[in-house]
Amino acid sequence: MRNSDGNGELDFGDAAAARRPKPTPAARPATAGAAAGIAVHVAGLDWQAIADELNAHGHAILPGMLAAEECAALAAQYDQSQLFRSRVVMSQHGFGSGEYQYYRYPLPSLIAALRGALYGPLAVIANRWHELMDLPDRFPAEHADFLARCHAAGQTRATPLLLQYQAGDYNCLHQDLYGEHVFPLQAAVLLSQPGQDFDGGEFVLTEQRPRMQSRVEVVPLKRGDLLIFAVHQRPVQGTRGIYRVNLRHGVSRLRTGTRHTLGLIFHDAN
Repeated sequence: MRNSDGNGELDFGDAAAARRPKPTPAARPATAGAAAGIAVHVAGLDWQAIADELNAHGHAILPGMLAAEECAALAAQYDQSQLFRSRVVMSQHGFGSGEYQYYRYPLPSLIAALRGALYGPLAVIANRWHELMDLPDRFPAEHADFLARCHAAGQTRATPLLLQYQAGDYNCLHQDLYGEHVFPLQAAVLLSQPGQDFDGGEFVLTEQRPRMQSRVEVVPLKRGDLLIFAVHQRPVQGTRGIYRVNLRHGVSRLRTGTRHTLGLIFHDAN
């Protein structure tokens, strides 16, 4: 496992260390290509700065991860039923209002590349979180190895999903757990432009600390922005040491238009 040094910095490899310090992660150029461009861009991000944001707030925004045309192409996949293994109408399950579909394997190349590229540096952060929270599980450096662990436990169904909201729709606060093996971080990419394609529909995070009321945060996103956030718990430094806080996420009511979001969960489902 890669640990932090005495200053609290994580070891993301020599190349990442040589790039620091850096400003907020920059948008990925649209000319970078699809799968190959994603891998190069993700490898070049300032992962220490991203880790610092996650440690401080439980989430971090990576602006402009996908170009407008990539967002449009992904949103258009919602009508391509052959890409998906199941469709969920939220109102039928008490999840809210709106719907989403889970992709089937093999995933579209752009989604597979994004999921695979993000996992490695996130595993460094996830291992540190589990160490701080005194949780036993540690995560391998390669996503394929973690998926093999999931599949051996019966979690074999793909979890990346495409969500669709219309006016009046919303998503209740929840956690995406899906089985025994849970990777503690997940990601979402907003595929629609606020103020143009829709109004309302803000991404919402709540954090419940022991013996305290819940803290709510509305996360501002633009089309193409990628949000990394905690699935379930994260470590927080208190006066008596590290303690765990419980997180949930959801989407507020959409007032007008249509909103599409790509969700990336790194563990598979049983």
